[in-house]
Amino acid sequence: MSISPATLRLRTALFWAVPVLACALPLATNPYTQFVLNSMLISTLLTLGFNMVIGSLGQLAFANVAFFGLGAYASVIAMNDLGLPWLATIPLSGLVGAAGGFLASAVALRGIRLYYLAIVTLAFGELLRWLYIHADRLTGGTDGLAIPREGFLGFRLGDDTAQFYVFLAVTVVLVKGTLNLLRSRLGRSIVAVRENEIATASLGIPTARVIVTAFMWSGFLVGVAGALFAAHIGRVFPESFGLTQLIVGFAMVLVGGTGSVLGSVLGAVLLTALPEYVRAFPGMEEIFFGLVVIVVLLCLPQGLASLLRRLSPVFLERHFRE
Repeated sequence: MSISPATLRLRTALFWAVPVLACALPLATNPYTQFVLNSMLISTLLTLGFNMVIGSLGQLAFANVAFFGLGAYASVIAMNDLGLPWLATIPLSGLVGAAGGFLASAVALRGIRLYYLAIVTLAFGELLRWLYIHADRLTGGTDGLAIPREGFLGFRLGDDTAQFYVFLAVTVVLVKGTLNLLRSRLGRSIVAVRENEIATASLGIPTARVIVTAFMWSGFLVGVAGALFAAHIGRVFPESFGLTQLIVGFAMVLVGGTGSVLGSVLGAVLLTALPEYVRAFPGMEEIFFGLVVIVVLLCLPQGLASLLRRLSPVFLERHFRE
């Protein structure tokens, strides 16, 4: 179906209106809420990268928490040992995460699929966490590494408001980049591999290259999220990149909607924000988190994105579809 130029302009305007309006949020928030907003942006990139492999490519791979750790440690090590400014470590962390994605894709190229791929990639993440703990001279071991609070455009890096604007800019650029990728010829090939890898190969599409690209872009997104996480928390620990982080990221993908960019954003925002507001009831965070996941999956098996598509099919279905 052809789309009129006026409709395209409207969709573009609506897409950019969200981050523009978000720029005003620090004016109406307290420090705690600002911290949560920053966490949402990090979770968005983490979920988006996770969804690229699980949803768009259709591979049950759990190496994303490994990419997350690689990006975070790469950022802190580059600042402490190489003297790089934090902004310069953001693309560096993305590249390190992409390299991790390349290594993880080698497993998929060996024909390992489904639960076997999940176990192998999970082991990859646990191996890296073991290295973080035992490579004391490089990673600080169980004590982790602290990030230097350098100045940035007149703010200190530890300032949550300054972080928010940088995080927002990075997130918007990468979300837009992912949308463009999925709408491209390569993106359609990624979805085709998910639907039927053998049929896709029979059409002359290099499925190996498609799989590697999807894993590497996933690693890049999550690696960048790791650099943001390091600045946000101020210190990186091996425990931050374990099984708990994996479960939370997977839940965000399922709740938001697999294979959906919009779903990645919705799942990250919901499961980052809502548990924070029940911390006044100690011990209820995990129960509340579990209830939200169960209710959403029972009522909306395809995630929150499917609900919004039905409510506004003209804009949401076409603008955010894969």
